[in-house]
Amino acid sequence: MPYQPILGTLGYILSEDRQHVLLVHRNARPEDQHLGKYNGLGGKLERGESVSAGMKREILEESGLSVTSMTLRGTVNWPGFGPNGEDWLGFIFIIDRYEGEAVTQNPEGTLTWEPIEKLLGGQLPIWEGDKHFLSLVFDDDPRAFHGVMPYENGRYVDWQYERL
Repeated sequence: MPYQPILGTLGYILSEDRQHVLLVHRNARPEDQHLGKYNGLGGKLERGESVSAGMKREILEESGLSVTSMTLRGTVNWPGFGPNGEDWLGFIFIIDRYEGEAVTQNPEGTLTWEPIEKLLGGQLPIWEGDKHFLSLVFDDDPRAFHGVMPYENGRYVDWQYERL
């Protein structure tokens, strides 16, 4: 059977001083698979949309910010991640320049600027598996990473990656 993952984007918006990141605290929908967790912004690609256009659209929709500069930091293949075991393939970006002012709320939850060190230091509730790739998103290595993180029953079971 061919592998047909849901294609998505995940963006981490840096503050001007590059010390904080805009995150959504998923606290708005009780049925949300991500309820209570902090996450970057993003979502599914639309038919006929490029990955970069999808990232820019999601950032605008979820934060009110218009992206003017972003960098692809990597990809993660999440087999079995969805609420019904769906497979996801995510393109992960750092957004370092944008126009506008971020909203404080969206349909998923509250948006807050959090210190990057707090995110990387495990001081925020995030997906357990995210702890494996977030350091790669924010490090100084210019090479993109490409990983696979299989999920079973809502939990990650492995993590492997390479940098190119």
